[in-house]
Amino acid sequence: MHITISVGGRFHAFDLAREMERHGCLERLITSYPKFETIKYGIPKEKIQSILIKEIIQRGWKKLPVFGRGYNPYLVANLYDKLASRKLSKSDIVVAWSSMALNTLRKAKKMGAKGVVERGSSHIEHQQDILEEEYKKYGAKRKEAAHPKIIEKELQEYEEADYITVPTRFAKQTFIDKGISGEKIFVNPYGVDTSLFKQIPKEDDVFRVIFAGGMSLRKGVHYLLQAFAELNLPNSELLLIGGMNDEMKPFFKKYEGKYKYIGHVPQHELYKHYSQGSVFGILSIEEGLALVQPQAMACGLPLICTPNTGGEELVEDGKEGFIVPVRGIDAVKEKLTYLYENPDKQKEMGEAAKKKVQHGFTWNEYGDRMERFYKKVLKGESIE
Repeated sequence: MHITISVGGRFHAFDLAREMERHGCLERLITSYPKFETIKYGIPKEKIQSILIKEIIQRGWKKLPVFGRGYNPYLVANLYDKLASRKLSKSDIVVAWSSMALNTLRKAKKMGAKGVVERGSSHIEHQQDILEEEYKKYGAKRKEAAHPKIIEKELQEYEEADYITVPTRFAKQTFIDKGISGEKIFVNPYGVDTSLFKQIPKEDDVFRVIFAGGMSLRKGVHYLLQAFAELNLPNSELLLIGGMNDEMKPFFKKYEGKYKYIGHVPQHELYKHYSQGSVFGILSIEEGLALVQPQAMACGLPLICTPNTGGEELVEDGKEGFIVPVRGIDAVKEKLTYLYENPDKQKEMGEAAKKKVQHGFTWNEYGDRMERFYKKVLKGESIE
């Protein structure tokens, strides 16, 4: 079995490529990252094909004030896709990241390969609709809305792909709701590197709620801020880690003094912060599967999350954490109060969370599931 993977960027594609190499079936990884960076993820140099022009244009254009306003993500994604299609070699299955897959899929099929689209989020129309609704609710301007031609292209990719892979049942259901057969959608939750994300002793008795990720309406940070501020629990802290989007600045001003914001933290340093927490809160409006969730769980934190984070793949409600409704501020306050008032239960759930990801949600297990799926694809067997 020979698998080629194409991704404009990195995402979890490098983890997938490494796992396919472990199984002895990686034919080629095509990426916009340079080889010297890609080999750090355990992928043999001779199997990497780099298309650097995408990163050069994407990163360089945005830094130039004269050109930044005219940046067109569709043109960049399409350029990468066309160049990637020219670098395909004989393969049994070609896996390509959504919005950068159409030309690659078509070339793969001409070469006799099965085409798989990897989609890391919900169906693109569902994603656009629910986020547009949230931004309108707060009168905020959405800078990262998908280009109309990106949407058009992705819809065509969904149609032409033999299969679509997504990380959660939530994401799969959004495809089904848009009329795509569940028989062509494979769910495979992402993994976590348990050697990197490990629990170390907590150094104080502060009840600390942690969130890591982009400060954005999409991530529901404004709901976490409101819930925590309204509770006003003694000896507690809300620790926020990640980059700041402009749309969140009014909320941070409103709740000033009710949180601690430390900005970006490198991946290899995150475990130190997670380990000082009591619970990880993520209230996203839309996700595929937020990787910070299994990372935090590996460091002994229970989750409070919405179904739209993909957390239902990780958490049995009441065991490793709690699933709360989207925009459900009262439910968030109830669960935070419960964990605050029951520290023994909080520790018990944290231990359960850690064990859950150690047995079922490592990258090796992710790779094993994907390899079995690819074999079924080639045999023409049902994937459900």
